[in-house]
Amino acid sequence: MTGPSRTSHATRAVHISVDELELSAELVGEAGRVASPDVAEYALWLGDDALVLAQQLGAWIAHAPELEEDVALANIALDLLGHARSLLRYAGTADGRTEDDLAYLRDEPDFRSAWLFEQPNGDFAHTIARQLAASAFQFELYTRLVSSADPVLAAVAGKAVKEVAYHRDHAIQWTLRLAGGTDESRRRMIQGADDVWPYVDELFRDEPLMDRLEGVAVRPSTLREPFDELIDAVFAEAELARPERFDASGGGRRGHHFSGLGFLLAEMQVLARQHPGATW
Repeated sequence: MTGPSRTSHATRAVHISVDELELSAELVGEAGRVASPDVAEYALWLGDDALVLAQQLGAWIAHAPELEEDVALANIALDLLGHARSLLRYAGTADGRTEDDLAYLRDEPDFRSAWLFEQPNGDFAHTIARQLAASAFQFELYTRLVSSADPVLAAVAGKAVKEVAYHRDHAIQWTLRLAGGTDESRRRMIQGADDVWPYVDELFRDEPLMDRLEGVAVRPSTLREPFDELIDAVFAEAELARPERFDASGGGRRGHHFSGLGFLLAEMQVLARQHPGATW
């Protein structure tokens, strides 16, 4: 007499099809809530920052200096993509567009990402320098945004701040590791910070939109002090000098972008634009 299969039940128990997944379940916020035009614009700021940085980090998969970093950077990119999805979905409620419409069907001048997030990956040290500035800024931002009067933005921030705390720690540890490693790794870390730092100041500029979103948005200028305190502490431990102050013109919040953004968007959007309405 043959006993029951020891694998059939287990196979049935774990079987799942991608078609059965409800992707919208990972979105954060109140279903059915519609953003005002100003809130939608602010959500685009934050969503575009996260989307562009996620696309940048995805390029490191299979190219990072060690296998563990392939996984780490991919996970950070996926976290950021989740933030972008929630924020772009909310922004789209203002005029009936979907998150995919906003990600794939907008042209470069319609994006609102800051120039820091648009900086090319460069070598690994350049990417870490960009990550240090980006994650330090986002951590302070989301820490404050959890108290937003807008419940959707507060909910997104509540989820994002926990993930960005890891992103920030990852960047800090790699900054210290590169600065304290070989002469070559230290040289590259210094060069990476020097190349990235001109784009930091734009993150803290108060655009006119802030005056219309008092209590809803976080005024960027208020984040500069805690950001500088963290960066100063990290640089002191790494025995690095803060780069000489030079501020790039910026303008991403108004649709004026760094030269590389168009190439990044072309790569990111090509499939959706060549095969509109396709599903797979």
